[in-house]
Parts: sequence; C-alpha cells; structure tokens
Amino acid sequence: MKRIAFAQGNHHIETFIGADTVCPFVYCLMDEASVPALVKELKDQKIVFTAITGMDWEKDLSPWPAPRAFRGGKDFGGGADAYLQLILQDVLPRVEGQLDFSPSYRAVAGYSLAGLWALYAAYRTDSFQRIACVSGSLWYDGFLDFMQQHPAGCAADRVYFSLGDKEKMTRNQRMAVVEEHMAKAADLLAQEGADTIFEQNPGGHFQEPVERLTKGIRWILQD
Repeated sequence: MKRIAFAQGNHHIETFIGADTVCPFVYCLMDEASVPALVKELKDQKIVFTAITGMDWEKDLSPWPAPRAFRGGKDFGGGADAYLQLILQDVLPRVEGQLDFSPSYRAVAGYSLAGLWALYAAYRTDSFQRIACVSGSLWYDGFLDFMQQHPAGCAADRVYFSLGDKEKMTRNQRMAVVEEHMAKAADLLAQEGADTIFEQNPGGHFQEPVERLTKGIRWILQD
C-alpha cells in the first residue's frame, strides 16, 4: 500500500492507499504501536485506510464529563464533540484532498474508548456510514440512555459490535454492565433498521486487539 503521513497538532495521521479508484475509506482511531500490524492484516482490502493516533483518550474520546474509571486514572473530559470537529474539518479534508478519487462510503473503527467514540460520532454526523465498535466502552455513564433518547439518530447503516467474553467479569461495577449494554445497543440499532452484529471473542479487554479490529473492519466492509 502507498503511504501518506502527516501531523495535525499532537495527532499523527497515516493513510495507506490500497486502491486507485472509488472505494471505501476507513478511519481508525488507535494506538500507534498497533498500526503496522493492523495495516498488514488489511493489505488485501481495496480500501483507503487511515490510522489516527496521538489522541488524549480520556478527554478526546469521552462524550461528556464523567469520573475516572480507575484509582489513579484521569477523569473523563467529555471532549468527543470537539474532537469530532477536528476530524471532520481538518483530518478528513487533508486526507481526502490528496487523492483524486472519492470514497464510496466512509467507515470509522475503534477499540475501547475509541469504539465508544466511533459509535457516538455516528449520532453527531452523517459522514460515517459504517461503524466498528470493538470492545467499545458502552458501560460509559449515560451512554445507553443517550442512544435510547435518540431513536433513529445513528447515521450508520452497518454496525459491528464485539466484546471479550470475560470483559464483564470485573470488580468495577461501572464496567461490569458492558456486555448487557452492548447487547442492548446492538438490538436497538437493529430495530432502527441498521445491519448489526454482536460477536463475542475469547478473553478479556486487552486480548488480541489487532485481531479483533481486523474482524470488525472486515465485517463492515462486506456488502
């Protein structure tokens, strides 16, 4: 794949071009160390894949302020809307302005808080038509209520959910509801007309993130 890279403030954006004509554009919010492995897993796909790294996870990816999840961690800053504007106004135009062809559709993928953000973004903009919410933090305070209060608010028509089958097995009572909330989220979007799936993978939250992201992205790319 041809590679284009640039910095946007503290963010590092790498775009890998696996096609030279109209095709899906996939944006993935992730940690920088995982980029090479994920690109290798997707090298057979006819897509334009953009990895976005360097975000402040607790600030940029949280939809509204909330207390920290762990002792010694940071409180959640609720900066998801501001971060979405950065992506829409600065990152997307700069990435897509360097290409001489357009996306057939845009997809956004993320793991953990980035998976939560990906789903939230589809409620705030119609720029992303497919979502991969992989081990997404759907335990986040008030998020399921937010979805229920915005029926038909999700712009995506194809949404992938997955979770490790041990992720709910935690002493943290806030996070212990993650499987229940994800199942309800998938059902809710299915009822609203989106093509959805909720898969469970073996293991806990930190097990095989690249492999799980690969599965999610490949699923949303299917027609």
